[in-house]
Amino acid sequence: MTDTQDISQDFARLTAGTRYEDIPEAARDRAKQSILDTLGVIVAASTLEPAVAPAVELAMESGGRGEATVLGWGTRIPALMASFANGLMAHCLDFDDHAPEGHHPSTSIIPPCFALAEARGGISGKEMIAATAIGQDIFLRLRRNVGWRQDWHLTTVCGAFSGAASAARVLGLSQAQIVSAFGIAGMQSAGTLEMAYGTGSDIRGMYAGFVSKAATLSAQMAGRGIIGPSTIFEGKAGFFATYFDGKYDRPAMLAGLGSEFTGESLLYKAWPSCGVSHSFIHATAGLMRDEGIAPEDIREIRVFVGDFQHKLCLPLEARRAPKLPADAKFSIPYTIGVAAANGTVRLADFTPEGLKNPAALAVAQKVVPVPDPAANWSGHLPKGRIEMELHDGRVLSRVGDKVPGEEDAPMDWDYLIEKFREAASFSRKPLAPEAIERAQQMVRDLETLEDATDVIRALS
Repeated sequence: MTDTQDISQDFARLTAGTRYEDIPEAARDRAKQSILDTLGVIVAASTLEPAVAPAVELAMESGGRGEATVLGWGTRIPALMASFANGLMAHCLDFDDHAPEGHHPSTSIIPPCFALAEARGGISGKEMIAATAIGQDIFLRLRRNVGWRQDWHLTTVCGAFSGAASAARVLGLSQAQIVSAFGIAGMQSAGTLEMAYGTGSDIRGMYAGFVSKAATLSAQMAGRGIIGPSTIFEGKAGFFATYFDGKYDRPAMLAGLGSEFTGESLLYKAWPSCGVSHSFIHATAGLMRDEGIAPEDIREIRVFVGDFQHKLCLPLEARRAPKLPADAKFSIPYTIGVAAANGTVRLADFTPEGLKNPAALAVAQKVVPVPDPAANWSGHLPKGRIEMELHDGRVLSRVGDKVPGEEDAPMDWDYLIEKFREAASFSRKPLAPEAIERAQQMVRDLETLEDATDVIRALS
């Protein structure tokens, strides 16, 4: 424990005391973009990820008051379970926003915020933007300043706290109550990267449901006067000591708190797969296009992989021919195969039918990982480098830089709106085109809405 008060007090003060006007315009705009992007991905997942349906049905079978909407289904259930259900769908397509360093903040923020806003009523668009921007800022301050060993899953262990902050803001909790919400979230901050390292599991795509539910429950309990430990971050057995061996940068976490909102750095994906695969996809598709290469021209593709990238290639045969959509999205060999065969990577490539594409699978069989410590993950997502050896003897190489959606080639509103339109068209409960247009325009102008959940009604 430090000689100062626990950092939960600082984060609680930020959460309770920040006005919409205090948040820089760039961070407010990014919060709106994340809301549009996340809502669209949730709706699309209602049909595009078969494995999620039984879990969503389980949430809907819980019964109770119809407080909040399960997106894509149109069913209303208690806010806690709606947050769980929408969280289950928020990441399972691996198409949600992410930090430049990796990991996904908004999947544990937006489902709780909208579920609780529907239950409470009267939450303005400005308040929804503020709640989202605050949660994104806390997530990134935690994620960027701990001594990570690629063991804990940072999205889930940090997301429980950032999601709890956003949920608490929507509920209008006091600073003291928010400190308790953090303490309660500490009882639910969990998840290791084994969900990513292993294959054959559906949970890798559904983890955000657990975090969204934890965030919602933490805020609800604190709002009812339940007191959580006030030293959950810096206590003797707190978050930093237990999860990160006490290695964290407190001054960096607090630098500019309340004036600089780090969520403005968030990025949006061009392809529905793990962000670590994107530079490999970009390099492969670019070489195929620029050199006029056909898939049958390829003898071998060598991928130079650092520590984390290598795990996306192992076990090699399973990664070359994944059986589940979740495994395919986390496979460098498979996504390279798709990029080489199709010139891009689409949602359809991760359906049960798409996983059987013979052209993509044939190229994936030719992908060989080569360990390269220079590509270890220590900071921003590492760039992918490939060597493509052709049957005519040529060896071509490329580094996947200026990747669409990354910092040097960011996505704009036009892209996000088109992505939303396509995603919403996959809703399990069909949506009229005019409803989709109305919803995207509402998010674009969210600060003008008296009730932010008008967006949810448009999608229901």
